[in-house]
Amino acid sequence: MISEKIEKAIIQQIKEEENASRIYLAMASWCDTHGYPGAAAFFYRQTQEERFHALKFIQYLNERGGHAHILDLPNPENKFENLKQIFEITLEHEKFVTACINSLYELAQKEKDFATLTWLNWFIEEQMEEEATVGAILDKFALIGTDKGGFFMLDKELQALAAEPVGE
Repeated sequence: MISEKIEKAIIQQIKEEENASRIYLAMASWCDTHGYPGAAAFFYRQTQEERFHALKFIQYLNERGGHAHILDLPNPENKFENLKQIFEITLEHEKFVTACINSLYELAQKEKDFATLTWLNWFIEEQMEEEATVGAILDKFALIGTDKGGFFMLDKELQALAAEPVGE
């Protein structure tokens, strides 16, 4: 049986994962309407991935004897200045999610919930990968500068990233 503190923290993490999914959905829609089909595909994939993460938390909590309650979500931002800003916001949000996962891990240590500690390792590795991916994309923006051809090539690269399977 999972502790009440861990259950409450996981329910909050489910909310954060669902919120991330909605944030990325809003970003995907913006990209779709601003001529960035590759970036749109990238963020649609991110939406699915965050939803997959939420489902993993829901199933884990329910399997451990808890009950995953679904909480209300805030409305995501729908207006952005440019594609680079979207990726800057994405990196900050991924850092926030990493901090949430780390806090959950810390709580599991305090509660001596070794099963949850082990289970959370996958998410810790996933967050390292997410931050590295978005950081690399932002590095490419620095290389591109204002080169329109560079934006086209970056959008094509984002399209290729979007083709990777979700949840692996």
